[in-house]
Amino acid sequence: MTQLLEIRDNIRLFFSKYDIFVIPVLKFLLALVTLLLINSKLGYMTKIDNTGIVLIVALACSFLPSGAILLFGALFSMAHVFALSPEVAIVVAVIFMLIYLLYLRFTPSESLCIVITPILFVMHVPYVIPVVMGLVGGPASALSVICGILVYYTLHVVTMNAANVSGDLSDIMAQIRLIIDSLLGNKQMLVLIIAFAVVTIVVYIVRRLPIEHCWTIAMGGGAFLCLLIVLIGGVKYNAGLSVPGVILGCILAFAVGKVIEFFRFCVDYNRTERVQFEDDEYYYYVKAVPKMTVAAPERRVKNINRSHGSSYQSRVRREQPEEEEEYYEDEEY
Repeated sequence: MTQLLEIRDNIRLFFSKYDIFVIPVLKFLLALVTLLLINSKLGYMTKIDNTGIVLIVALACSFLPSGAILLFGALFSMAHVFALSPEVAIVVAVIFMLIYLLYLRFTPSESLCIVITPILFVMHVPYVIPVVMGLVGGPASALSVICGILVYYTLHVVTMNAANVSGDLSDIMAQIRLIIDSLLGNKQMLVLIIAFAVVTIVVYIVRRLPIEHCWTIAMGGGAFLCLLIVLIGGVKYNAGLSVPGVILGCILAFAVGKVIEFFRFCVDYNRTERVQFEDDEYYYYVKAVPKMTVAAPERRVKNINRSHGSSYQSRVRREQPEEEEEYYEDEEY
């Protein structure tokens, strides 16, 4: 355990020391992955489906605030949908505008959640996001998770109905009605919205309780609750969810939660202390749980700046017998 704590502290020290370089690199990679996934899943506008343009935009996002990744992702998506059908682009623009207003009003600092949620859906591990946001966010984080789900399924519905929208329907209202009905009638999306919102709030409430191992209980209970709601909802509404995928996703959510706990809430309950004190108006009963830390290793510096000649003279002087030293002193005298 001591070695793990040392590794954790070294990682923290590295990030705090080189954050001016690490954060832009991470934002660049996230923007790059986001834009490449949008181009690969949509790809209707060939002018922006270009690696050079993606690299330039991702590089710009690395120096801009985190919300720029969400903005450019929305612009790329809208451009692709517009190339497919301007009428459908209107519907997508309205949905994105509603998401933006909700995000800006309640969770303006969680734009990365809206970006990462669709990526996790593409990777088939979306069940990680509600547990993680419950641990590091607040109750309003459930809204960020819902917005991320809406973004993914909006683009997914457009992709699934691309053939019908682009060629078969000449009526504008029919195209719009097709997208809206497909989105509202998506049982899988509704089940996941309910499950993820409930799990995010429950995990947040439990990890704030003044009990031992609250984070572990929160992430374990949240993963089990997510599994339960998704399986029951999937069976009841025939949502078409993969049972092995849900189980593996919830297990992965618990594992990721443990990693986050190790970096943010690693405490030693064996050394818990309870303190009582008072002032003129109140009695205070405080429970103090110390964090797990390791002492910084001491650095030993060895002086090796002596010249070769002085070292040789010192060695010769030490090897000379005492009688010979006294003889030279008498002769000099």
